[in-house]
Amino acid sequence: MQGVPDHFTDEKDSANFRHLAQVPGVELYHAHISRYAFEPHTHEAFGIGTIELGAERFRYRGSQYVASVNSIVTMNPDELHTGEAETADGWRYRMIYLDPTQLEEITGVRHWWFSDVLRHDPQRSQLIGQQIYQLWHTRDPLAQQGVLLDLIDTFRPFAHHAPQNAEASHRFDQVRDYLHDNYMQPVTLDELAQVVALSPYHFQRQFKAHFHVTPHQMLMAIRLWRAKAFLTHGMPAAEVAAATGLTDQSHLTRAFTRRYGITPVRYQKQVARR
Repeated sequence: MQGVPDHFTDEKDSANFRHLAQVPGVELYHAHISRYAFEPHTHEAFGIGTIELGAERFRYRGSQYVASVNSIVTMNPDELHTGEAETADGWRYRMIYLDPTQLEEITGVRHWWFSDVLRHDPQRSQLIGQQIYQLWHTRDPLAQQGVLLDLIDTFRPFAHHAPQNAEASHRFDQVRDYLHDNYMQPVTLDELAQVVALSPYHFQRQFKAHFHVTPHQMLMAIRLWRAKAFLTHGMPAAEVAAATGLTDQSHLTRAFTRRYGITPVRYQKQVARR
């Protein structure tokens, strides 16, 4: 796409995705980021990963964190976050993204969630990294399923398995649901404010206090997550742009790259590999 490089501008920066054909609901990710700063984005999946080199600074639930070597990152689904280098040479890391429904089906355990996003555990961190590496490079479906179960057992001690005690339904969750239902349409601040019966001014202030991002940032995060799903199923990038409410393919490419560090076309090629 003219004006948007297929590769990062810094030669040290790279991002690679992989899906497992025989194990649905799993996305693997390996990256080394030196100069790039990821805009707020979300994954509708649990994100578990390890830092192999350097350190990352990121914002999650309104707080700043620094993940250094041998740190374990455990993110809940639908949580917006950022990412940028904390050290001069950036950071190298591996992640696995697990669909919540798939995780429940595999384990037979409901209500998975993580209270802490970051912890330092060298032994378990290195083991998680090795297991994600094995999943990436193992082609046999039976072996993949076995490694995945071992990986789940490795991070399971960090998880909770009961309904959270937080408010069952904060009224601003209605706005998030509205954005999920209408992401393909133009959305105005006035109509979002009407969902919770506030003026646009008070609505945006309270929305940011609750979610730590603007309504537009959340809408774009939802659109780009939907775009990943459409690309995974083979929809052409131009059609994905229209289906997610973006202006055109150029708009999709710029927005997708800012959040995931890779163009939509390259992402589609990577996850289509077998």
